[in-house]
Amino acid sequence: MIRIHPTADVSPDAQIADGAQIWHQAQVREGASIGRNCIVGKGVYVDFDVQIGDNCKLQNGAFLYHGATLEDGVFVGPGAILTNDRQPRAINPDGSLKAADDWQVGPILIGYGASIGAGCIVLPGVVVGRFAMIAAGAIVTRDVPPHGLAIGAPARLAGYVCSCGARLATEPSPTGLRGRCAVCSREFDLAE
Repeated sequence: MIRIHPTADVSPDAQIADGAQIWHQAQVREGASIGRNCIVGKGVYVDFDVQIGDNCKLQNGAFLYHGATLEDGVFVGPGAILTNDRQPRAINPDGSLKAADDWQVGPILIGYGASIGAGCIVLPGVVVGRFAMIAAGAIVTRDVPPHGLAIGAPARLAGYVCSCGARLATEPSPTGLRGRCAVCSREFDLAE
């Protein structure tokens, strides 16, 4: 069963899968795809053609612009923004208003199980790896590896996290880097 709050604005050309919940004043544009069991919080904006996998949570006031793709199990914190234009301008050099053909979409890919913290901004052309975690308020200007913990403005790799969310203890290994979780005892081979 799909739940769409009466104040939400969902395009009839959007694809909404079973179990999705779309809350107060959210807007979902044409061509957007929202997977099974997703929660789209109050005031979320999902631009046209944005692709959202199954079991994702988009917290209140998150903005996902054209070019964004979220794999399954992604968390997007309140007020986070996934942008799509590295050189934004309202007008062309001749003073004419920019149109759809006057710029190039910069895609963003958020990998399986990754978390984007509250107030985070992700710039176009970025890939956030599986189970990576972006700290609240970070500005992500470059790729983040799987299980990477990125913090700051601009965001920098500050360590690695487990799929459970706890920080990993790391040590060198023959394949590069090994991480172990003190909370759930999972172990990972990590890229350096």
